[in-house]
Parts: sequence; structure tokens; C-alpha cells
Amino acid sequence: MKYTNILEEEIKNKISQDFFNKFDCTKILGKIDFAVKIPTREHAPLLENEYLLWAEAKQKPTDVCVMLTQLVLTIGKARTFDEIMPPPFLGCYDNEKIAFVPYSEIQHIFYQNDFNWNVTSSNFGTKEFKQVYEQINKIIEGDIPWETYLFYFESDEKELKRFIRENFIIGKVETTKTQIDKNNFIIIYNKWLQSVKPSIAVNWDAAKRAGIIEGDFYLADLLSSENTSIKDNLFVLLQSNFYEIDRKINETGLFTSSRADFSDNQKAHNQFWARYQRPPKEEYWDYIVNRRDLLVPQDVRERKGSFFTPQIWVELSQRYIADVLGEDWQDEYYVWDCAAGTGNLLAGLTNKYNIWASTLDKADVDVMHDRIDNGANLLQDHVFQFDFLNDDFTKLPQGLQNIINDPEKRKKLVVYINPPYAEVSGLGGRGKAGVNQSKIHDQYISVLGTAGRELFTQFLIRIYFEISGCKIAEFSKVKALNGAAFKTYRNYFIAKLEKCFVVPANTFDNVPGKFPIGFKIWNTDIKEQFQYIVSDTFDANGVFIKNKTFFTDDKMQVINKWISSFKSNSENKIGFLAGTNGNDFQHNNIVYILNHKEQMANPRGCWITKESLIESCVYFAVRHCIAADWLNDRDQFLYPNKGWENDEAFQNDCLAYTLFNNNIQSKYGINHWIPFTEQEVNARDKFESNFMTNFIAGKKFNIGGVGSGGYAKQLNMFMVCEPESKFEYGSVVREFSQEASKVFDAGRALWKYYHAQGDRGGKSLAFNVDASLYDIREYFQERNNKGKMNNTSEDAQYTELIGILRDKLKILAQKIEPKVYKYGFLRK
Repeated sequence: MKYTNILEEEIKNKISQDFFNKFDCTKILGKIDFAVKIPTREHAPLLENEYLLWAEAKQKPTDVCVMLTQLVLTIGKARTFDEIMPPPFLGCYDNEKIAFVPYSEIQHIFYQNDFNWNVTSSNFGTKEFKQVYEQINKIIEGDIPWETYLFYFESDEKELKRFIRENFIIGKVETTKTQIDKNNFIIIYNKWLQSVKPSIAVNWDAAKRAGIIEGDFYLADLLSSENTSIKDNLFVLLQSNFYEIDRKINETGLFTSSRADFSDNQKAHNQFWARYQRPPKEEYWDYIVNRRDLLVPQDVRERKGSFFTPQIWVELSQRYIADVLGEDWQDEYYVWDCAAGTGNLLAGLTNKYNIWASTLDKADVDVMHDRIDNGANLLQDHVFQFDFLNDDFTKLPQGLQNIINDPEKRKKLVVYINPPYAEVSGLGGRGKAGVNQSKIHDQYISVLGTAGRELFTQFLIRIYFEISGCKIAEFSKVKALNGAAFKTYRNYFIAKLEKCFVVPANTFDNVPGKFPIGFKIWNTDIKEQFQYIVSDTFDANGVFIKNKTFFTDDKMQVINKWISSFKSNSENKIGFLAGTNGNDFQHNNIVYILNHKEQMANPRGCWITKESLIESCVYFAVRHCIAADWLNDRDQFLYPNKGWENDEAFQNDCLAYTLFNNNIQSKYGINHWIPFTEQEVNARDKFESNFMTNFIAGKKFNIGGVGSGGYAKQLNMFMVCEPESKFEYGSVVREFSQEASKVFDAGRALWKYYHAQGDRGGKSLAFNVDASLYDIREYFQERNNKGKMNNTSEDAQYTELIGILRDKLKILAQKIEPKVYKYGFLRK
């Protein structure tokens, strides 16, 4: 290695001297480890885009994706790019290598939604770190010729110096205007929103309702020369000292337009654009116009579907269409994308005379027309504005009407779409207003049922009924195939599903969450009730993973129906099983065990009693023993067959799994879930309840288990003991498998360690002899200043013990998993 046995700061100094000696590397830019900037010359004006590289630095060999992920999290947390123009490259280095990534390949990560940028960049265990890591890895493994940007100091020294010489160009520092390119046009747009937008005399709320967005004014400014827009096909044009909008021929045949003036005599506008070079180089025009979607406000994007379909999935979907319809399908079929956005789904299609594209947004139509002028393989007259969920088909171009109105031609029409995914309401109430206010929703409400809350089903149901016989090639959520809320919809949407593949949803622009997006090819001319499909699955890089079968379970009962059958009015309550209102993997995070329902703001679930303990543990273990991922996110848990009833080993495994996974807290009532006797863990005093160990031993004792043989009744949600036995429980001695026994062993060691603490002090919580597993975790991990339990503990012994317990639980979960399928809780 070139730089060995030296500190990180020394490595920075040596790399600065060895490779960047012509630049200024002394600037400290927040928490960014290493910054390369253009040296400031005396009397030269300051440059806004003075930085050439921001990089992460490490002393020892480190994974490139890890380093870049830390850098992105550092930049995103500080929002460095809001104040300083980002450089052409982000990078990272350690003592053996250096890597560069064009900023334009990374910048979209900074604008993803529902992302917590406040995480610590060095905490590899957060979901945010993992999410960014996956995105970085996708970029590195994707279309970038990565070998061009990765250099080893010893073997690639000449190549590295050449790369820096050719790409880190100082340029003419005497100019004061910043060049705009694909790296920075969004950053400059954000600055434009603050500086120029307030000076434009427009009611932006009203404009938004009319489909006019701020980004179109910015494009008019950006693609202009001497304050006049140079591309006539833009929706908004800058005409010297005003904007021209909504240009059209009215019903009398006259050309009309609207205008928007400046409220400050164009002062803010002129001051802002004095700092930037307009227009950008022509090589960037198509990219900027084609990525208009990045300038659309997020709520509008979700409602209108202004999202790019990644090119990797565009190409794959067209191969699948060819597999179903034949290699000459583009000459034999018509194609209509009725949710086209800026038309990127149609890229790669060759027969422009058979292609039609419509979109809700007039500005997107203008973008497509501009792309046609610059070589896009579409016809101007085949690209048009159309509100598919509200407009009548009589508004379609006559050529497309002729196809739709002819039953035989309809059979040769492929409606090829990636419709918007907005829905009325979602988990946490993050719904979109207006989704259920379309004419199509109102017209087909009895057919859609609760599926009408989703925009994409509104598209599909209109196509199915009003373009009957066509082929539908569509990207959408797979819950339309198996979601319980889509049962009514499936009863009416009866078509043959010819072929399907699924990919991770987060590979699409600004689609958060880990769930599958499916590309499905339907033949509506063949009436066939969907039962199942064997789908191909691909990872984020387009690599085939495996086949996955998606079932519809409309004729089968679900797991929550099963657990509800064990509800009882017994007063022998020992806990509350929450979350029995969702039947698929995406709802598993709300399935947990508490002391009682009053701990929940909106309690949904059922009481756990001595009579339903085993069934509740089976339910809990079945829901949690298989990790949720993007692929199984919508899989439904079902009403099982009777095989589990005679499998005591399975029941006991589930009991063991649940005993060490619940959220019982002793502060909310007597803890009946301690899985050990006082003697086993060297307890400092007697437990208030020995219910669980008595249950495991098959003893016929009362539920109170507090020594005198009293029974317990419910009083103000707490267990109170009385002096005589009123009922019995338990008759089966629970014998545990080897895997479950190892879980008990690991748990016993943890409990012993806790009880050895006593009142040593130094902890925010006092020692509690009746502590639950949750209490023990809270004791050692403590809480932060926001009241949230920390993820880790400073106690090394505890960390080792809890780690062993978790490892043993994973092994036990693997043992339970096959029987989840065997007994019909899930279909495979």
C-alpha cells in the first residue's frame, strides 16, 4: 500500500501534495473530510462553483460503497448543496485507493421523500444507511463505467493523474457567471424558487390547480438567451420582461395566450440571472427538459404520475411484451401510453406510426413535442393532452378513436402504462387528497370497492370496461393481485394474466418503501379469473433472483379470522396481542404483545388469556419468524389447516420464540411472562408472578403465582391476588426442542447478568426484580434525550449476551418457518 502506518490526517496531506497540488485542499467544509477547490487568485472575482471534489477519507482499506454512503449522509444532513454549489465529483479514499462518482449520478438521492437525514453517518445499522448504501451500490454496479473512476495509488498512479488533469479543469476564473449543467440545474432551481418566484405576479395555488408549476417558469428562464426563451415548445415562454403562458387556438380560430408579469419591474430576476450563464451548453438541453419531472412538486408528481420509469425496466418490459405478442409486435399492434408523462416509457419503440401518447399535463406534452423536434421517435399529432380519469373518449385524436371503436382493432391495441401510484390513505395517514374525486372513480365505485382508493386501479378499470379486448401492459403494485382490499375489483377485472415480472419499488424515482412493483401483461379478450401467476423477480440491478408465485386468496379465510376464534371473555388476562387487523407482511410491524390495550392510542387486537396463550404465541411467531422484505411485502397470512393442533413441538417452539420477543413492561402491571424461576437466575427477591414457569411445568396452579395459592382477577387493568384458588390452568408439561432450549439458555444468562446488577447505581432506571425482557433492554440501553430507547449499550457484557440471544432466536425462527407453510399459514 502507498500510505501505510500513518494517520488519516497525514494521508490527506500526502494525497493533497501528490495529486492535487495545483488546487486548494485546505478548506474545511463542515464535516466533509476532504474538499478540493479552485485556488483563489488575487483580485479575481469569487466563483460560485469553486469546488471540484468533496470526499470521504479513511485510514484503512474500506468498502467504497460504505465510504460514499457516509459522505452522502454527511452532505444530506448538512444540506451543504443548499448553500454551496456542488462539485462535478463526489469521492472517497483510503490508504490504498481513491474513487470518484459524478455528482449528477448521486444528486437524486438528496431529493428522496420521507427520508430521515438526521441519522449518524457512521451508524451502519440504520435503515437510512442501508437504503443509501443500496442506492450507491446500484449506481456503481449500473451504467457507469466504474473502472474509469476507481484508482489504486500504487498501480494506477499515472492513470489517476491523467484523470485529474483532464477532469479537474480550473477554467477561466475571470468570468463571474456559473455554468449550468445536469449536475447543478436542480440546485439552481431551488435558489431560483427563493429569489425569483416571489417576484412573479402569479397566484401559485390557483396556477397549481390549473396544472401550471413553478418549474415551467424556471425552464423558460434557463433555456433563454437575452431574456427570450429559445425553445418554442416549452409550456411557458420568457418574452423579455414577461412570461407567456397557455398558448392555444381558441374556439373562434384565433391565437390566444395569457401572460404573467414581474411585480418588482424584473429586479430580482435580473439580479439572479446575472450570476448564471444562460442557456446551458446545448448538450444538456435534452437532459434538462427530459427531467422536468424533477421540477414538479412532490404532491403533484404523485397525483399525476410524473415519475420516470427506469430505463432498465423499460427495456425489460418491452422484451416481455415481445415474448407474449411476438418479435414483430410493434408492426402488428398499436400502442397507447395514456399516462405518458414525458414519454420515457416509449423509448426504444420503433414504429412511430403505431404509437400514441397522452398525459394530463400540457407542459409534459410540450416536453414530448420538443423531444420530437430533437429526434424522439414519435409523431407530433400522436402526442396530446388528455385526462384519462375525467375526459370523454370523443376528445381523443380521430385515428385513436377509430382503433378504440373497432372491436377487431381493439384486439391489436396495447395500452402500455406506468400509471400513478397515489392513494387516498396509507399507513400513518399519508394519503393524497383528490384521488377518489375522478369521474371514473364515481362511475365505477361499485366495481372498484376499496380498490378505488388507488389511482392505478381507476386507470385499469376504465381500460378493462371501455377498451374491452385490448392488451394491457402495465406497471403497478402487486397488491391488486392478492390484497384483501382488492377483492371486489378482482371479481370484475376478469382477464388472462399472460406474464409478469416484479422489481423493487424503490428503484423507481421517489417511490419510497420496500415493496414489489409488477409489470403485468393482460389479455382482456380472454375472460379468466386470476388465481395465481409464477412471476420472475429481479433485483435492483436487473439480475434475475428467482421465481415467485403470487396467489389470490379470495376464497380462503385469513389468519386474523383464525386468531379471533380464540377470543374469550375470561378474566385471566396476561397480555394484549396488538395488530390483528392486517393480514400481510407489511402489517407485521404493528403485531406485538403488550400488557393491556390501554397502552395503545387506537387499540386493535385481542386479549391473551391462560386459555389462549398457545394460540396467541403461534400467531405471533408465525407473523414474525420470517423477515419481511420487498418481495413478500403483500403476501397474505391465512387461516391454517388443523395440522398445527397436534404438533406440540411446533407449539412449544412458538411459545419460546414469543417469550423472548414481546414488549411486556412491568410498569404497566404484573409481569406474567418471566420464563425462569427465581432460583434459575439468582433473583434478589421473589417474583410477583410465577405464572409462566408454572405453565411450562404443567402445574395446576392459579394465575397469580405469587406464593399463597391465590387466584387473580382483573381490577383496573392490574392483577390483584386473592387468597383462594378459583381455577386451574396447565396440564401439559412443555418440552422444548434443542433450538428452543438454546434460546432459554441464552435468555437465562441475560437474566442472571441483570439480577447480578442489583442497585449498583449509574443507571437511569432502578433495578426491578420483576423486570421483563423489555425492561432489561431499557435498563442497559437506556434512553436518549428524546425519550427513545438507544439501539446499543455501553455495557460490553450485556451487548454480548443480547447478541447471543438474538442469534439463537434467528435459528429458532428458521426451524419454525417450514411449518408456517406446512400448516397453511402462508402459501409457497
